[in-house]
Amino acid sequence: MTLQTKDQAIYALVDKQRKYFSSGATLQESFRRTQLQKLYDAVKSHQAEICDALFKDLGKSAHEAYLSEIGTTLSEISHMKKHLHSYMKRKYKPTPLAQFAATSYVSPAPLGNVLIISPWNYPFFLNLSPLANAIAAGNTAILKPSAYAPATGEVLQKLISASFSEDYIAVITGGREENKALLTHKFDLLFFTGGKTVAKEVMRTASEHLSPMILELGGKSPCIVDATAKLKLAAKRIVFGKFLNCGQTCIAPDYILAEESIKEELIQCLITEIKAQFGEDVLNNPNYGKIINQKHFVRLSSLIQSDTLVYGGKCDPQTLRIEPTILNNVTWEDPVMADEVFGPILSVIGVKDLDEAISMVKAHPHPLALYIFSESKVNQQKVLAHCQFGGGCINDTIIHIATTHMPFGGVGESGMGCYHGEKGFETFSHYRSIVDKKTFYDLPIRYQPYSKFKEKLISFFLK
Repeated sequence: MTLQTKDQAIYALVDKQRKYFSSGATLQESFRRTQLQKLYDAVKSHQAEICDALFKDLGKSAHEAYLSEIGTTLSEISHMKKHLHSYMKRKYKPTPLAQFAATSYVSPAPLGNVLIISPWNYPFFLNLSPLANAIAAGNTAILKPSAYAPATGEVLQKLISASFSEDYIAVITGGREENKALLTHKFDLLFFTGGKTVAKEVMRTASEHLSPMILELGGKSPCIVDATAKLKLAAKRIVFGKFLNCGQTCIAPDYILAEESIKEELIQCLITEIKAQFGEDVLNNPNYGKIINQKHFVRLSSLIQSDTLVYGGKCDPQTLRIEPTILNNVTWEDPVMADEVFGPILSVIGVKDLDEAISMVKAHPHPLALYIFSESKVNQQKVLAHCQFGGGCINDTIIHIATTHMPFGGVGESGMGCYHGEKGFETFSHYRSIVDKKTFYDLPIRYQPYSKFKEKLISFFLK
């Protein structure tokens, strides 16, 4: 298919979805509930193929695929089905006395035609989780999965095309050409998950149409460990969160800020936990994933410096695997601290106290996530009060993304807007403020001719 033909096909698809939304087909609760059930059933029936695709793209085991992608997707869809009725209801608000007699309420309405652009690191969950929100809110949607995860993209296209008409939900596979073609069109919402560089281009293009955007990005998410922390448990939970999906997680702990008094002991606990969770020969562990492609493998391999390496560091270019790696005595001038690592390399930086750790966090762009391991409530609250970040955990890592009852999103350079559960419904909706004015009585004070008496009444009502 030529580039011109691709552009024409995308134009026709966008036009079809615009007409379908305009028909009003997506407005009824019964319709939305049926589509959510279709999506749920499609995921369940294609589960084996999804697992196979995730293994091909990222080396994910079936257990990890279900834990981090399939199960979380099903949970999001189930949540939207369960709460759809309450989310769609109008919410009544107080009416000022000056508006007597009237009823005031806020009513959610779908935005319209949305585009969801997803990354390669969680190529299933990060497509279908926002899609579940978009469906519940009554929109049409085009999914654009990453070209770096082609097997999952193919399964998504098969799953969606078998369950929905393309004028309602569709998948466009491909790379930069397809992205560029899609972004020439006006959408009622652009939902982008990925890196900052591409996000800037997406945002620049969307501005031409004044299209609203949700950006789910990333950054260097810190993990603070103070002297009161339970180090063995902290190490267990840090190792899980950091090396899940080979560290290719936007909310993985990027580096540790550890108080000097416990830093060396913490490192030994981390090494013990890596061995316990992944074994002595990690590169041959069938349940350990791989780096997405050669480009990222080379980038990550170059960040492992021998003068800071204390554990791991072995790389296999044939399988694109890198051992869980710990670097010690890292400084902010080292290459590994320049950008988000997005791989199985964990840097440890010593700090003299909590105040120094907080100062380091505040000196850099707001991260998507932050983690604090401490038994001190005072220290926990101090970190929460003084550090800005998207979300996080106290005495754990990454699990805050796994609940549909809390919003997920970044702040500053780590993103704008959020989703999941009710917040996801809100993100894909516009809330209209409606005043239903009654006709049995009409206050005369707003109409001319004005008088001193009317001025006093207005002053009484609006003070």
